[in-house]
Amino acid sequence: MIDVVKVLKEKGYKVTPQRLAVYDILKNTKEHPTVEVIYNKLQPMYPTMSLATVYKSLEMFKDLDLVQELNVGEDKFRYDANVKPHPHITCVSCGKVDDVDDEMFFNLSEQVSNKTGYQITDQKLYFYGHCPVCKQKQ
Repeated sequence: MIDVVKVLKEKGYKVTPQRLAVYDILKNTKEHPTVEVIYNKLQPMYPTMSLATVYKSLEMFKDLDLVQELNVGEDKFRYDANVKPHPHITCVSCGKVDDVDDEMFFNLSEQVSNKTGYQITDQKLYFYGHCPVCKQKQ
């Protein structure tokens, strides 16, 4: 949490317990939660915190490159504190989102850049399928 506090202070943002709690949830999960999931997890500890606070905190963290926003084809965004570009895989049955080992895609951006002549500034790569649990249920 020290790095987040340092970044917030350097950029002139207030360091609040609610902001740190939002970031802490993202930093300590692999679930890629939505705003609503984060809000519901924090509600017991911060009963006066609004959903708007979570939205604003995530927007600020996104602007500071502390989290990435994922659009996996749902009607809402998910968030990930791992800001290093890496692929994600989504279960089309239950909606679970997991990271894909990026070793499989080592230098993918560089390869695409070399092949196309583009200067790659960002990349998002999503896979879709049935997770092992849902596959077993079928």
